[in-house]
Order: sequence, then C-alpha cells, then structure tokens
Amino acid sequence: MPRVQAYLLIAAGALTPFTLPAADETLPAAQIRSGGYTIVVTFAPGKINLPRSTVLAWISSAADAVSAYFGRFPVSHARIFVRPAAGRSGIFNGTTYGHEGGFTRISIGELTGQHELDNDWMMTHELLHLAFPDIAGDEHHWIEEGMATYMEPIARAQIGAIRIERVWGDMARYMPQGLPEDGDQGLDHTDSWRSTYWGGALFWLVADVQIRQHTNNRKGLQDAMRAILAAGGNILEEWPIEHVLEVGDRATGGRVLRDLYNRMKAKPVQTDLNDLWRKLGIQVNSGVVTFDEKAPLANIRRAITARR
Repeated sequence: MPRVQAYLLIAAGALTPFTLPAADETLPAAQIRSGGYTIVVTFAPGKINLPRSTVLAWISSAADAVSAYFGRFPVSHARIFVRPAAGRSGIFNGTTYGHEGGFTRISIGELTGQHELDNDWMMTHELLHLAFPDIAGDEHHWIEEGMATYMEPIARAQIGAIRIERVWGDMARYMPQGLPEDGDQGLDHTDSWRSTYWGGALFWLVADVQIRQHTNNRKGLQDAMRAILAAGGNILEEWPIEHVLEVGDRATGGRVLRDLYNRMKAKPVQTDLNDLWRKLGIQVNSGVVTFDEKAPLANIRRAITARR
C-alpha cells in the first residue's frame, strides 16, 4: 500500500528551542493525523532543546509506521503525553495504556538531538501496543511485548525510516537473547526480561516465516495482525490468547500460531538461528550486513519488510 502520511494540524511553530509553561499553565495540545485518525499530543512543563515541530515530526513518523503496517491507525482517539527531562538526552520511560481511548506516556531529554530522534525505536514500539488486544492473564505478557519488539523495525523499514540492512542486522545481533536458557520453562512460565521481549519476538519471527512457508509466501504475519485489528483487537479490548491466535490463523489459512504457541508455552524450544539466518540469506561480517539472494528463503525475507 502507499505510505501513510501523517500531517500536522497545527502551525509548525518557530524553528527554535521551546520552553513549556509553568505547571499551572496549559500548553495548547498538538494534533497529528495518521492512518485516518487524529492523535492528540500534550506536553508536561519543561524544556527541550529542539524545535517543537521536530518533536512532533518524530511522533508523526512513528505513527506513520504503525499505520502503514496495519493499514490504518489502530485507535480513533489516541493521546500521547510527552515529558521533558532536564539535563538528560535520549528517549525513555515509554508506557502505553488502554484507558482514555489509548494513552502513551514517554519522556524525552532536554538535550536530545536530531540523531537520537532519527534512531529512536521506543515511540514506534509504544504505538504498536495500541494495535494489539490486552491479553488476559499475566503469564502472556511476552506475546504483547514480543509483538512490539519484532514488528517495530519492520514497520519503520516499510516507510523508509530505517534501512533493511539495519532490520536484519539488529535481529541477528539481539534475537539470540530470546533463546531459552537453563531453568526456562516455556514462554508462559518464564518472566525474565529477555524471555518477555526477545523470547516473544522470536515467537513472532518464527511464526512469520512459517506462515509464509505454509502459504507459499502469499500471506505473512502482517495479514494475521491486520485481521486481529479488523476484528476489534486493539488495546481497548481484552482477549484470551487463544482467540488472538485463532483470528490470526483464520486469516492466514492454517494453524501456525496455535501450533507454535502450544509448542513454546510450557517448555523451552530451541531455534537454530544461525541456520535460519542462512536460509533467509542474511550475512553479517564485522558488523556489515549483506544478503544472499540465492538463499532458499530469500524471497520470504524480502516479503517480510516489503511495503504493502
């Protein structure tokens, strides 16, 4: 599909650093439109050494990535609350909730520069949570965090925000953290940080590849995720995990999600990542990523990050 363009509904403002008002004053909210819906952005008091238009463009890009991946923005009345942090740089403390129509809170350091915004993953990660149901049961937190971890770089690549080489290079670097270690008891019974984020991401990666193998590359995980959202499965709703997987499987014509979950939920399952990278045609030498276009699953690798 063509790239979904977000645009500002307010004047960009002067290209100078801005200081937010005192706590007892109110800064007029900004509105960003993406994927057919409006997102309201508000700021806590504080200073950011970047133009306000630059900060809003960073949020717009993240919203564009989510809208492009899902075909629309996942909720109709999202709110984003940006908290400046004095004397710091970078983006941190992102959290997304299902109340108030979908609410994301994130911090940005006063000293943050353009390069840090361009390389930020957290804003996109948080907005992706809006596109997935609140899963009943604390033991399933991994499927929500793994979803956002796996899909974030793919969504950004699909709108041209990052290079394809970075997507696969970062996966090859970080995905091994999701492999089970001694004492792990499956995704539903291992609540470590690495299992929650990267174990969950590994589940979705393997599912994506297997769906494409099962359908001769006609469909992929993106089709399953769009179907879940189309069925009403966004952060405003609570679904049992079985229903999420059933809807996704129905959209892709198989049982990949349910079968993979049954394999990985209660026991450690090893994945030969080196073999998977080889089959996908991903080669990393001294930090440089190249692709083998003759690899057996090279067409699947290309399809995963292709624009739709």
